[in-house]
Amino acid sequence: MVEWLKNDELVDYDFASNFMETRVSEIAANKKKELIWLVEHPPLYTGGASANEKDLLDKESFPVYHTRRGGKFTYHGPGQRVAYVMLDLNKRGRDVKSFVEFLEKWIITTLQEFNIEGEIRPDRVGVWIRRKDKKKSADGLFLEEKIAAIGLKLRKWVSFHGIAININPNLDHFSGIIPCGAENFGVTSLKDLGVSITMDDFDLALKSNFFRLCK
Repeated sequence: MVEWLKNDELVDYDFASNFMETRVSEIAANKKKELIWLVEHPPLYTGGASANEKDLLDKESFPVYHTRRGGKFTYHGPGQRVAYVMLDLNKRGRDVKSFVEFLEKWIITTLQEFNIEGEIRPDRVGVWIRRKDKKKSADGLFLEEKIAAIGLKLRKWVSFHGIAININPNLDHFSGIIPCGAENFGVTSLKDLGVSITMDDFDLALKSNFFRLCK
C-alpha cells in the first residue's frame, strides 16, 4: 500500500527536504510505507544536479535552493501542485527509464480529464502543451509551453523529489529562471489554458489515475 499525505498550508522547502531524506531512509529499511506527499511551497527556485547558474536570471526575488535531484532550475510556488514521490523501485523493476515514463503518463492522463493534451519531447524534460491558439512568428509552428516538471533522486532504489504541475500559479514568477534550461519556450498552467479548477479537484484526479496506472 502506498500512503498519501497532503498539506493544506504552504510547506517550507528545507522542512520538505529533511522530511524526504528521513522518509526515504525509513522506506529503504522497510520501516515505513511508500509515500506520495502533496504540497505547495512559498515562491522559490530550486536548482538540480545539472543546473547551470546562467539559467538563474534573478537571484534576489525569491530564495534559491540547490538540491541533489536530477534536472536544472525550476520554480515552486502557490497554485502549483508538487507531488513528492517516495516509491521503492526495488519492488518496481529497478528501471529508471520506465519509472520516468510512468510519471509522464500519470501527468498526461490526469491532464486529459480536464481536456488538456499534454505531450513529451525527446529533447526536453517534463510535459508540454502545443498552444494551438499561439504560433511562433518565425516559422508559423505552434508555440509549445511547459505545464509540468519532473525531477528525481534515487537512494537505494527509493525515489524522492518528484513532479510539479501548474494549476494556477503566478506565471510571472517563472521569469527569474530559464525553466529546466529550455530556452525560447514558455510556461503555462491549467488556468492559463482556460481551465478553472480547485487544487482538490486536481488531487482527486491525480490520485485516482495513480492507482489506475499502477495496476
